[in-house]
Parts: sequence; C-alpha cells; structure tokens
Amino acid sequence: MNSATGNLANKIKTSLGRRRFLQASAAAGGGLMINFSWGVAPTGAGDAAAGMVPDQPFELNAYLLIASSGEITAMVPNPEFGQNLMTSMPMILAEELDADWQSITAKQANYDARAYERQFTGGSQSIRRAWQSLRMAGASARHMLIQAAAQQWQVPASEIIAKNSTLTHTKNDKQSSYGAMAAAASQMPTPDEVSLKDKSSFELIGKSRHNQEGQKIVTGQPLFGIDYQAEGMKIAMIEHPPAFGQTVESANLDEIKKMPGIVDAFIFESISPEQQKNYFDTNAFPRLIAIVGEKTWQVMKAKKALKPQWKNLPSRTETMNAFGREVSVTTPGGLENTTDHRKKMDQALAGELNTLREDGDVISAFDSAATVIERTYRSPYLAHNTLEPMNFFAQINGDGVHVAGPLQAPVFIQDTLASRLGIAKKKIHIEFTRMGGGFGRRAYSHYLVEAAVIAKQVKAPVKLIYSREDDMTMGIYRPSYTVRIKAALDKDKKLVAYQVKGGGLSEHCVHENRFPAGAVDNYLAEAKAIDSNITTGAFRAPRSNFMASAEQSFLDELAEAAGVDPIDFRLALLDRAKNNPVGDNNDYDPARYAGVLKLVREKSGWDAMPGTTHKGVAAYFCHNSYAAQVITVKQGEGEPKVDKVYSALDCGIVVNKDSAINMVEGAVIDGIGNALFGEMTFTDGVPDKKNFDRYRIIRINEIPDNIDVHFVENSIDPTGLGEPPFPPVFPALANALYQLLGERQYLQPYAKRHQAS
Repeated sequence: MNSATGNLANKIKTSLGRRRFLQASAAAGGGLMINFSWGVAPTGAGDAAAGMVPDQPFELNAYLLIASSGEITAMVPNPEFGQNLMTSMPMILAEELDADWQSITAKQANYDARAYERQFTGGSQSIRRAWQSLRMAGASARHMLIQAAAQQWQVPASEIIAKNSTLTHTKNDKQSSYGAMAAAASQMPTPDEVSLKDKSSFELIGKSRHNQEGQKIVTGQPLFGIDYQAEGMKIAMIEHPPAFGQTVESANLDEIKKMPGIVDAFIFESISPEQQKNYFDTNAFPRLIAIVGEKTWQVMKAKKALKPQWKNLPSRTETMNAFGREVSVTTPGGLENTTDHRKKMDQALAGELNTLREDGDVISAFDSAATVIERTYRSPYLAHNTLEPMNFFAQINGDGVHVAGPLQAPVFIQDTLASRLGIAKKKIHIEFTRMGGGFGRRAYSHYLVEAAVIAKQVKAPVKLIYSREDDMTMGIYRPSYTVRIKAALDKDKKLVAYQVKGGGLSEHCVHENRFPAGAVDNYLAEAKAIDSNITTGAFRAPRSNFMASAEQSFLDELAEAAGVDPIDFRLALLDRAKNNPVGDNNDYDPARYAGVLKLVREKSGWDAMPGTTHKGVAAYFCHNSYAAQVITVKQGEGEPKVDKVYSALDCGIVVNKDSAINMVEGAVIDGIGNALFGEMTFTDGVPDKKNFDRYRIIRINEIPDNIDVHFVENSIDPTGLGEPPFPPVFPALANALYQLLGERQYLQPYAKRHQAS
C-alpha cells in the first residue's frame, strides 16, 4: 500500500485549536519525537462517568519516539489496571504509522498536567477519547518520514511506500528503515493536516495481539505499587475508627513508639478541617493513627498493640468543589444500621420525590389498565476488594514531593495534595505504577495524601500499605439502592405505562432517559438520594450496575405477563423507540440496542434451546456501548451453578480482540460473583465483614463452564468496553434463576433466594 496516497479515507487537521501538535523535535540520539494531542473525541451526552469531569474536556498529550535503531516507543498516559491499554493504544498508533508491530514498545507515562492533562482511567473512556489523537499522531509521523525520504532521494512523496517500518521507492530502488530516516524526519515541518486510513484497510486494528506486559506479570517483575522500593524507605500503616460516624480521640502512642523497629506513631489529618474538599476527596476517616516502622511485620505487631479511643461525630455540612462548582454536602451523625437503611429508602420512595422525566399521563394509564404489576428491587453496599489493597509511596524532597503508586485519576488529587502540604502543584511528581485492580475505587486516592503527610511527619520516604481489613472497612462502597417499578398492560397485553422510583445512599441510580424511556407513551421517572455517613463512590458501571438489574428483571416479568418471549418483548419496544419514539431526549440508539439482542439470540441458539434449559436474557446501554447477555443455569451441589454465558457487544471498532474478550469474560465472572454473593452490611456503623472469610466472592469452581463472546462488526469509532458488559450480567442471571427455581430475584445477593416484597 502507498501510505502517502493509497487507501486513505479522510484528512484531519493536526492543529485543532489548543488541541494541537506542539512541536516536532529531534530526540536524543537523532530520533524523531512527536508531541501530540489526546482527547479530541467528544464526551458522550448523558454518560454518568463523563459527567464526573468538567464541561471542557481534559487534553492528554503523549509522545511518539522513533529511535535511530528502529525501536518505536509509545508513551501511554492513562493508568493501566488490566484493561490492556499498554497494548491497545500502541496498536492504534502503529496502524496509522504503518509500523512493524515487533518494533513497538509501550511505556507508562508519569503524571504531567502540562503534557498530558486528562490522565484519567475510568468511565470506559480511555480508548474512546484517544482514538482520533493516536491515529493523528501515527499518520503525522508517517507523513514526516515520507517527506524526509522524498527530500533525500529527490523523488515525489506520492511515489514512496511506507510499510512495516520501511520506506521504499521502487522506481529508483531506494529503501530505508524508519530508524535510519528518523533524524531527517525530525527536521520536517509538522503537517497542517494528514490523511487517515480508510477503516476497511486496517491490518492491525481488530486483530489480536498479546499483552505487552504479560510476561512481566506472570514472571513477577515489580510492576505494581505494592512492589515499590526506595532506599531508606519506611513502612507505614494506619488505624481508622471501627465505625462510620466516629473519629479518633487518643491512643497509647508512647507505648507503641517503644516497640521494636517502630520509628514513629502519631495522630494526623489527611485532609485538614479548613481545606475545601474536591469531588473525589471522598473519605469517611480523614483523622487517622499512623504507625511507621522499618519492616511490615513490626508495624503490623505494633498496630495490634494499639489501644485507641474513639468518639462519635455530629452531623455536619460542608461545601465541596465539584469541578469549579460549589456544592453543599451533608454528612449525618450517628451510627447507621443496614435495617435502618432499608427503612429510610422505603420512606423516601413513599414520600415526595424529584421528577426526572414525565411523558404522557401515567396516573390515568394505571387507572384504566387491564393489568398493573409493581415490584421492588433492593441491593446492598458492595466493597471493591481489588486484588492489590490500597498503597502508595511518598518522599518529601525539599519543597517538593515525589509520590508513586496505583491510582486512576491523579488530576483529581493533585490540588488536594498541594493544598494539604502547602506546596505548588508543579512541585508534585506523581509516578504511575500498574494497578492490581481499580473498578472505580482508585479514583478516590486519599491514601496518596495520607502517605505524603506521613512521609513529611517522619522526614523519610514511606510506603503506606493498607491491610485487607483496612481496605474493606474504610468505605468507598458501591451504594445501596432501592428501586420500585410499576407498569400497566392494556387488554391486548401491550405496555402502556411505566413508572420507576429510585432511592439510594448517598445517590440514586435512575437514568431517566434510558430504555424503556422513549418506547412507552406514559412514562414517569422519579428519584431521591438519601444522606449517609458511609462513604460511597464509583463502582464498575456506576448506578448502571444495579439499575440494569431492576429494569431488565422487571421487563422479563412483564414479558411473562404478556405471554411473549422476553427477547421479542424487548425488540418490540425498541422497534417502537426507533420508528415512533416518545420524547426527544432518549440517550440510546434503538437499532444498536436491538442489534446486540439479535446477535446474542443467534449465537446462543436461544430459540432452539430445549424447554428444559433454564435460561435468562438481559441487555443494557451504558458508557456509549450496548451489551446483551444470555445465561443458562443448572442445579449444582447445593446451589445453582452457572452453566454457559453468551455475550454480545456493540462497542464500535474493537482494537485488540484478545483484550476485548478478556475484558468481557472478566466482567461476566465479576458480575456473577457480585450478584450471587456480594454484600456489605453494617451494625451500629461497623462493617460486618472485614475479610474474605465472611465477604463472599466467586470461587474458581463457580465460574461458568463456557463464556462465548461476540462483537457486532461495524465501523463506528470505539466506545466503552470495560464497564458495559457488567450490568446485564445481574438480570440475565436473575432471569435464569427464575426459570430454575421458580422464584423471582428481588434482593441481592441472589444466593439468599429472597422472595418478593
């Protein structure tokens, strides 16, 4: 292929306002380095995760280095925690560069607000936002290499072919590697615009490539924050109050300091009372006890010898900075209980709610309906339980600080850290390590600030390590929700009214403009959030992870009442939303939504399954993508066992097939485990489960026998994938369990087999 002219679909400006190329410059060793712009893709309207960032999107700059040796290094700015950005992002770059994949090396960038800006991994946005910028960078580098060769060889650029990191001019029998031409290319002007490949000519994107860091992971190389080492480093651990709604008053610190290997023990404030919190400064326990020592075991022994005194906190209201907008947040006092939480949500749903959307006349439709069905769905708090507990390294260097560890969103903690330490943001150096799991938990990086405050106090480099018990009992849980759905069928068993009420601690989970909004003439969505002192936050597919469960379980029950196959029932509603939609604020594409249902129906053999097969289906839209799951279950030894799972995804172009399948498989297993067993409860503010001996997770013998993953093939730019497969797992499993057990699942975890309320 002639990379200068052939199979190129469209031209793209390389200067997009301030989203532009900064400068091509000669790199050390005579190579070509291009500083290019990230994040030019728009934020999806209505996306909860996208709504967590300011209106003006962050710009992420990355660097492409072509060494004279021919090695190509791609700096990956987004933190990596298993979604395989370290492979997928370089694949996009290499595709447009026409590079030999074997010459590509990925390197994790550190935090640099001036160069990268939006270094945030979350909301299934990483590939989506980087797509155009990576393509632009690769195409521009290819253009400059071709121009350099044309100048050296005195031939038209249009006659030069770029392929597999080699430049060729057939007529004059000229050939050069990218590396040999890199120095000359670095002197070429950055193009005003470049041509991108036609998507139909992709040779690398859409294929499978092994994880660039796979060998390092399986051979135990120190990639993770928990592995971090530094000369003179001390080990720190913290002790927090046992109950939400409490704070530390005193402790036997003098005794602790005398224990072997202990350097210091003290009470400290991770966020001082006079500081204004930012959006992601969620933290129930800003006042903590720190113990610092030479070795982990010494610190753990000292922690067990602590005799702290706690006191209850009063209710308080504080002003938080939510991306430049001040919001008032109330944290109630008292020691909360799970039984009280349920009562509060029931009271909220019985009282006055906030109307989010109203189409038609729901009340009249219910009054004249032939059949009315109403159900209540409940979910517990969930702990993230990342494989690697929270940890961070910190070292104070004069008037600056170096911190290193696993976090998802450094941009959301930098202001907090600068304010807490009283230093300029430019004095903070944040080094990324690989994360042993994120799922939203590591967007709340108070543990980074804790490590820095401790390091400043002891005047030594410190690695803060949470125990599993610390991690599981300090919060940032998935909120607990209650959703009540009511629907009306007419005499012909057609859905004529749909009402959803949602309550939650400390947020509700209702997405008022999602399906089946737009498919029902009379539709009402209402909700209310309830204040709590138990800290909550983003959990894989925030809010969607429960709303899908309630909505899709309820739709199955409606389909049964209407005497219609559950897939046909959904497709009829989607057909209405496509051809004669109600309202103009529906945030989903009915055709794409129907597409994943049709694909999963085909691939699972839904219509041909024997009547004895216990099967369930669900589909959901979130984070700009569409997912459908079919799950079959069978009776195991004592408990139901998931047999097979069929997954269908429409996430636009799939960059790396292996990586995409892995993410879906992980979402399926994670969803099944949380749906069956996940639950955190509280007694007088104390989490009832502190480790995996009581907090049940899925076991290896409980995972499905087969997970069959399929993708809708289209040319739509990539959308989200890390989160969309997760929500529909819950209701697909609930619907399959109904077929097996004859009981609808209204309360998670499903393994408790709760009856209707």
